[in-house]
Amino acid sequence: MRFLKSDSRLIGVLLVLAITQLIGWGTIGLPAVVGRDLGADLGMSLPAVFAGSSVLYVTMGLCAPWLAKAFTRYGARKVMMVGTVVSAPGYVVLFFAREPILYFIGWILLGMGGSATLSTGAYIMLNEVAGRGAKNAIGGLMLVTGLSSSIFWPTTSFLSDWLGWRGTCLVYAAMMLAINLPLYAFVAPRRKIVTDDPGGAVKPAPPPAIPRSTFGLVVCVITMNAFVNFGISAILIELLRAEGLAPAQALAFGSMLGVIQVSARGLDFLGGGRWDGITTGLVAGTALPIAMVLLMLSEGATWAVATFILLYGAGSGAMAVARATIPLVFYDQAEFAKAMSMIALPLNLASAISPPLLAGLLTQFGSRGALGLTLVFSCATVLILVLLGRRRPRTVAAAAI
Repeated sequence: MRFLKSDSRLIGVLLVLAITQLIGWGTIGLPAVVGRDLGADLGMSLPAVFAGSSVLYVTMGLCAPWLAKAFTRYGARKVMMVGTVVSAPGYVVLFFAREPILYFIGWILLGMGGSATLSTGAYIMLNEVAGRGAKNAIGGLMLVTGLSSSIFWPTTSFLSDWLGWRGTCLVYAAMMLAINLPLYAFVAPRRKIVTDDPGGAVKPAPPPAIPRSTFGLVVCVITMNAFVNFGISAILIELLRAEGLAPAQALAFGSMLGVIQVSARGLDFLGGGRWDGITTGLVAGTALPIAMVLLMLSEGATWAVATFILLYGAGSGAMAVARATIPLVFYDQAEFAKAMSMIALPLNLASAISPPLLAGLLTQFGSRGALGLTLVFSCATVLILVLLGRRRPRTVAAAAI
């Protein structure tokens, strides 16, 4: 909690990002609540409706590398303002959609805007304010964004009952322009270059360049874990049913996941600066293969399912923080912005591909097929994190002791 006592600018940017990220992530969850209404109006199957979210993630990933120079040159605030202006018409296009083509064009626009405003831009803005000290701030922000579905699913349900799903889209477009855009334009701080030792009179020598192989390992860790987390979360209810649980039991266990994930993020947040993203990833990442092996060997025993939910929920929740903060170990300021923009491409592609791929494995080979692939990815993630731990820059490694 030290950053809250030392930097009022950081508190201000956290408040801005808490509001805008909640709105950004909460509103794109529209199909989860009104998917059947969307399908009925547009003549689309439910899987086709949810493919809109896959289009969003693919578009975000493809646009992210192009934004790297913009984040570096203009700063996160200006890029996020432009992204907000691009996102709002996406909801307007959804409002006017009468056929699948226009529906998917709407999600393309939302993906283009999201690549500038969702997560990556927020982390870059926090890094601009706090440098490597942004780790705890990112953890605090993720505590809030983890509640986006809890807040916006009932909000979407209420608005759709009152205005219909099309009216809800217009409300969300208005929120982008009336809430998010002014917050970025008038409240978010302008970019200020910081150093990790602001009191030093002499500018320190630039740190040694990070090898390209290290960046490749960072990309692999983040991408593989995103594949596991997004995929398992999407198929969790069906996975538990394949393990022999009744639908009501599977839903009850699945509903516990979000609470456990947010709680794990909270524990990492309370840890402050006492450990870095690699340490968080090692501890959290180890819990994932243990949870999967337990579920594979348990044959659907209730105690084992409960333990799986606890271990997987805690591990995946903390790993979400690690995915955002591992680059802070190696990069700062402009290099961090470039790294996050480049990482966003494989991360978002993995997020888009994993749910349908794991669902296919679940259908064809049962729970062992889906769990087997995610187990391999989870074990590989832990091994690569061990390698990254040995490649920590010396100054960061000393700070983590």
